[in-house]
Amino acid sequence: MYTLRHSSLSFFSLQKLSNPLKPTSFALNFTQICISKQLYSMSSTSKSELVQSNQPKKSVIYKVPAIETNDIDKVAGQTFQRYYLSSSETKRNGKGVCILWFRNDLRVLDNEALFKAWASSEVVLPVYCVDPRIFGTTYNFGFPKTGALRAQFLIESLADLKRNLQKHGLNLLIKHGKPEEILPALAETFGAHTIYAQKETCSEELNAEARVNRSLQKVCLPSTVGQSKARNGVMNPKLQLVWGCTLYHKNDLPFDMSNIPDVYTQFRKSVESRCTLRACIKIPATLGPPPEIEDWGALPSIDQFRLHNQEVDRGLAFVGGESAALSRVYEYFWKKDLLKTYKVTRNGMLGSDYSTKFSPWLASGSLSPRFVKRYEKERQANDSTYWVLFELIWRDYFRFLSIKYGNSIFHLGGPRQLDYKWSQDSTLFEAWRDGKTGYPLIDANMKELATTGFMSNRGRQIVCSFLVRDMGIDWRMGQSGLRHVSWITTLVLTMETGHMEQAQVYDPEGEYVAYWLQEVKRLPKDKRHFPGFSYLKPIVPLKYGNTSKQGGQKAGTSKRDHRSGGPQNKQYTK
Repeated sequence: MYTLRHSSLSFFSLQKLSNPLKPTSFALNFTQICISKQLYSMSSTSKSELVQSNQPKKSVIYKVPAIETNDIDKVAGQTFQRYYLSSSETKRNGKGVCILWFRNDLRVLDNEALFKAWASSEVVLPVYCVDPRIFGTTYNFGFPKTGALRAQFLIESLADLKRNLQKHGLNLLIKHGKPEEILPALAETFGAHTIYAQKETCSEELNAEARVNRSLQKVCLPSTVGQSKARNGVMNPKLQLVWGCTLYHKNDLPFDMSNIPDVYTQFRKSVESRCTLRACIKIPATLGPPPEIEDWGALPSIDQFRLHNQEVDRGLAFVGGESAALSRVYEYFWKKDLLKTYKVTRNGMLGSDYSTKFSPWLASGSLSPRFVKRYEKERQANDSTYWVLFELIWRDYFRFLSIKYGNSIFHLGGPRQLDYKWSQDSTLFEAWRDGKTGYPLIDANMKELATTGFMSNRGRQIVCSFLVRDMGIDWRMGQSGLRHVSWITTLVLTMETGHMEQAQVYDPEGEYVAYWLQEVKRLPKDKRHFPGFSYLKPIVPLKYGNTSKQGGQKAGTSKRDHRSGGPQNKQYTK
């Protein structure tokens, strides 16, 4: 339901393009529900869509977006200009200092928290806290939360945010430590009356908000305009949280959070018929002046996180940051005009242009879903343009469900408290995670995810279905075990039809599996999905797939074969 893309520009003069960066509508990505939460990135120095190394064809890299660095800056610059306030709209009546706490909203464009901080102050101090907890381990199973690819994408996003703020008269203060310690200290030092931040929905982020709020109550400031007053008469900085992570604003929904429909179709139809999409937030061309700070802090490095740099040697290489995100939107909608065929191509798995590839930027907040929708409006409407909106509303839906159900979405039985006998067999799980299940389509997708941090929408559904349906593995192991490598905010555990049938439909000539699995590449096309003894022995039999073409090769047995597996419902989604 979401994915990303990439394309190549042999080059262009931005000034000569018609409608180079008009606002439109659409994007993708989900939120934190099932398998995989975050971002991940790649080399930002590749110079074209296809980057050939000295190695064979398997080393082809698709840079996303496929635009030269200088032109990424041009695209971003022209886009910003479209969303500047007029001179008559740039009156600033606020007083004192505000802090802007960047979280999962690493962008300047359509950032309401940024605008409110500017409007309610004379000076804005933008801050990003490199919280060591995001490099810790997950609550369940103790898997690492952040790996090298995801960390590199974050670093690139911060670097780009810093540059874009500087172009608008501000800067980004980068501090290493916990927000509940850093922000109150900064508020006291600068006498900041308000800390603005984007509101989040899940427990880790909510706990961070609560800790910051408690710490701010211990900060005593001189009486100045804009401060909140505690019961004892002491002036404290206040934490002001702003909604900004969804296509439709939470306050505009036709129902409150406790009454969000449990069926997507009901939610979608209500929203489409009764909600109006808000306009993108405009900003002044100049957001300064910044506060006087000698040391604005250095960008983090991979080494600081005790990680090793991971270069993408094949597949998709995403460039982190808002500028790259805006360039990808331009590239997908205008340069390549790919939106018109999205509905037809969206289930592809190989290459860069079968889907939007917006996911990592949406997940990091480098791209506003509202901006994508507004931008898409400039294109002629058809089934494909609507389908992107359809996917964006899916993304909203899961975010709002996370408010309705809270932490139960991460519990074993989910919000419905379903009682299944899940397995936590580490051997089976590691075979799935490492792409060694013996099923080429499963393994190829997992190899792509490990190499690039990305997997197609169709691939996510197939590998997740295999994990819970055929292997019977605790779905939380999938969520926790892949969180460090992926930026995709959700891998949906949807029950699919047989995986062998899916292989024939979505990769009929085996090109995708041949690209990722060298053992399969040398086989005839009709044998690539059914390699028999030419490939790994399947680790489990398929419960719901066609195994008649497996060449007589039987799957290995395991403890799990004698236990109850995963859910049997055809359309069960965790």
